[in-house]
Amino acid sequence: MSAEPICVTCGMQYTAAREDCPICEDERQYVPAAGQRWTSLDEMRASGEYAARIGEEGPGLLGIGTQPRFAIGERALLVRAASGNFLWDCVAYLDDEIVRRVTELGGITGIAISHPHYYTTMVEWARAFDVPIHLHESDREWVGRPDPSIEFWGGRTNRLADDLTLVNLGVHFAGGTVLHWHEGKGALLSGDIVQVIPDREFVAFMYSYPNLIPERPEIVRRAGELLEPYEFDAIYGAWWDSAIPAGGHDIVRRSVKRYLDHVR
Repeated sequence: MSAEPICVTCGMQYTAAREDCPICEDERQYVPAAGQRWTSLDEMRASGEYAARIGEEGPGLLGIGTQPRFAIGERALLVRAASGNFLWDCVAYLDDEIVRRVTELGGITGIAISHPHYYTTMVEWARAFDVPIHLHESDREWVGRPDPSIEFWGGRTNRLADDLTLVNLGVHFAGGTVLHWHEGKGALLSGDIVQVIPDREFVAFMYSYPNLIPERPEIVRRAGELLEPYEFDAIYGAWWDSAIPAGGHDIVRRSVKRYLDHVR
C-alpha cells in the first residue's frame, strides 16, 4: 500500500498530506490556475487510467515511463551498464509490471536523479529494488519524503562505478546533475540539466523551463568547463525520443558558446 500524497502537477511524493507543494511554489515550476491537486500511487493504480510504457531509447538504454503522461511527463532510463543495471531519473508511476520487467533484466544496483523535479516516488522505487538513491547534497531541502535509502553526496563528481560518473553542473538547481556513461564512444544522460531541444545541433540551459527564466551565464560557463574532460557522443534528455545520437561533446561546447554570446 502506498497512500502518501503525490502532487498531480509535478509528481513529487510527500510523507504526509499537505495543502502546499514547495516544488510547485518555487519559481522554476508553477501552481496551476485551478489550484493544487493530489493523488497517491494507490489511487493511480486503482484508477486503471495509467499503465507502464517501456521501450528502447538507445543502445543499452531502456526507457521507463507512464501512459498517458503524468505530471511533468519525463521518462526514466534503465542503463544496461557493464557494472550493473542503473536507474537514471525517476517517474511517479510504479506497478508490478515495471518491477517484473526490470527484475527480469537483472534488477538495478542504484538510482540517481538529475534534480528535484524528478524525485517523484523515488523512495517507492528504492524499496521495490532494495537499492540506494544518490542525490546531490545541495538539493537536500527539496526532498519530500526523507528515507534511509537516500545517500547524499557532495562536490562536483561522484564515481559510482568504473563506467558511471555523476557530474554536478549546478544548472537549473544547485544540485543539478548529469550522468556520464563510459561505454563505447560515451553517452551523457542529461535530464533537462543539459536540455535536448528540437534543433539537434544544439542543447539549451535554463533556470526555469515553464517560466522561461534563463540560466545565469557563469553557471553555464562552468558547466561547459566541467563537461570538457568527458568523452561522449550521444546525449539523452528527459523525454521520449529526446536524443542526440552523435557529436554530443562538440554540440555542448558550441551551445555554451552560443549561449554566452547571446547573453553577453
